[in-house]
Amino acid sequence: MPLSFMNMPLLSYASEITIPTLVVTGEKAHSRYFAEDAFNAVGSKQKALVIVPGANHVDLYDNVAGKIPFARFGQFFETSLK
Repeated sequence: MPLSFMNMPLLSYASEITIPTLVVTGEKAHSRYFAEDAFNAVGSKQKALVIVPGANHVDLYDNVAGKIPFARFGQFFETSLK
């Protein structure tokens, strides 16, 4: 059980993240709110939020639903990690 996380503010130090950061979530994901909060909290100037249209949380575990935007990932890494 993740009880140890219940009282821990997980994004407390997110502003200290200064490296390129890619946050990905599904448009219909139950966790979308947290992905958006994390994106907003990250201190990096090179960051991107990808909201995958029509995808839920589980659609992004593997590519069974064909919704993972690999091209967007490649673009981000090519641009940000030079």
